[in-house]
Amino acid sequence: MYNIFKNHRKIILFICDFILWNISYYISFALNKNSFLLHGQENVFLWGLLAENICFSLVFIIFRLYDKLWRYADIEDFFFAGIASLTANLAFMSSMMIIGNDKNGLNLGAKVYITFALMSTLLVMFFRIIYRLNRILERQNLAGKARKRLMIIGAGEGAVSVLSELAKAPWNEYIPVCIVDDDKEKLNRRIAGVKVAGTTYEIPQLCYENDIEVILFTISQISVADKKRILDTCADTHLEVKIIPNIYNLMTSGVPITSSIRQVEVEDLLGREPVVFDTEKYGKYIIGQTVLVTGGGGSIGSELCRQIARLNPKHLIILDIYENNAYDIQQELIRKHGSDLSFEVQIASVRDKKKLEHIFRTKNIDVVFHAAAHKHVPLMENNPEEAIKNNVFGTLKLAEVANKYKVKNFVQISTDKAVNPTNIMGASKRICEMIIQMMGRKSTDTNFVAVRFGNVLGSNGSVIPLFKEQIRTGGPVTVTHPDIIRYFMTIPEAVSLVLTAGSLAKGGEIFILDMGEPVKIRVLAENLIRLSGFKPNEDIKIEYTGLRPGEKLYEELLLNEEGITKTDNKKIYIGKPIEFDNETFLKNLSKLYVAAHRNHNEKSVSAEKNQEE
Repeated sequence: MYNIFKNHRKIILFICDFILWNISYYISFALNKNSFLLHGQENVFLWGLLAENICFSLVFIIFRLYDKLWRYADIEDFFFAGIASLTANLAFMSSMMIIGNDKNGLNLGAKVYITFALMSTLLVMFFRIIYRLNRILERQNLAGKARKRLMIIGAGEGAVSVLSELAKAPWNEYIPVCIVDDDKEKLNRRIAGVKVAGTTYEIPQLCYENDIEVILFTISQISVADKKRILDTCADTHLEVKIIPNIYNLMTSGVPITSSIRQVEVEDLLGREPVVFDTEKYGKYIIGQTVLVTGGGGSIGSELCRQIARLNPKHLIILDIYENNAYDIQQELIRKHGSDLSFEVQIASVRDKKKLEHIFRTKNIDVVFHAAAHKHVPLMENNPEEAIKNNVFGTLKLAEVANKYKVKNFVQISTDKAVNPTNIMGASKRICEMIIQMMGRKSTDTNFVAVRFGNVLGSNGSVIPLFKEQIRTGGPVTVTHPDIIRYFMTIPEAVSLVLTAGSLAKGGEIFILDMGEPVKIRVLAENLIRLSGFKPNEDIKIEYTGLRPGEKLYEELLLNEEGITKTDNKKIYIGKPIEFDNETFLKNLSKLYVAAHRNHNEKSVSAEKNQEE
């Protein structure tokens, strides 16, 4: 039956309208002529019936009412149908006045016209409303108990778009129950039939009273502090919380709003304004230059490649030892930029000085971003020689080659773990910073700088993806210590800092980002569990595993000897370089080189002996 209606929808709707017109006309005529049997009125009735059907058919077709999908209709569509009906009535009345008069007996009278106009308009609109409601009820019955009771935060454009799409989506999983908004003028009003029931301060109470199962955050224009306050309140409800990105960007992109609904991320809870990279001010040194990104397939490196690609470089070189990551960013750049971007991928190690020499000699590189490194603290504790060989001497070789071929800017990616390091990875990165400072003092052609920041949310191997996976599998969520704290930033922020540092470089500086207050890892874990709709330590357990080898309770951004000076960017500072003797430093590097390779050889011999035994 449904397929028949689907294939002949326009014809069936026209027949329904045709029946409604004629019923309205007959009742209106009979009531005002005081006779349902039409004795003696047949002639005038038939003339009116003919004129009425012609006028209504033409007007409804001209208004294209049968091209609309009434199961998705909104208030504007119903209003449009009413206007079409009144227009048809006006055309019908005008035509009858032209052909009818008292002499030929074809004058229907004002009462017939008025009654018919009211009845036909109401029936036409009522039919469409009933049809629309039936489709809604039909979808609700199909969805059954799987539909979740939804609270929407924000009574603005985001809420309007979401409610509209939910009404139109035949298999949507949500039932909008209430809206909250802090604008007092919107309280107790309705959007698409859903009431603005209270403010964001009443979220817990309204969730309890309305049996809410999911909360959707739809406000795009809001301060970071207010957003964090509201999301913290949502977390206290232990309900699943979701969010939509910037509503304007979604509308211009053509992506359906409901398909862009995502889980709340930790980035939404940082409690500070994101650091924004001013492309026009700081990106000019990339335009028309040949740029090399080492570790270009990693989290930071790949984002560097994305942002550099938008700055119109002459040529981009992506260097990485791991071909899978390099392949992924290669294919992404091809899809996004096609032939507009000149770039290549080099599979190589920064330890291989001969390969580096070849690349620099043949490519005329102008800018280097050095993101290649071993960065996992526990793994490097167990493999210290690899951290030294890759991080320290890979950086030294790359810096020496860059200086030899007169690269303009060399930007080293460092970490807050390089400050008063307690682990091999941090110590290796501190030595890298010292290499940059040494090269900055020696070089007359290249500006060598280091960029130091904290933990990067969502980067490969970071704690947040681990938490998400643990929550997805039902826990437990593992935290090393209940009091451990870290500075956090997003990947785009990290890359913004790196690119900005490259433009501010004069040689030997260590740039530091103001990342706000540090965050307890335990609090991040609890919020992620709550915002996923679970209760910490009830639905999802949190287990404390103890500090790992080399791990600190807190991270620092400055050494005790360092001071900071401001830059043009209010969020970026320069750490004062710590003086040291270059010759002594180089002698110690030589000893470290021998020790790292001897350690490797001793391990190999020991392993071979164990196998023989």
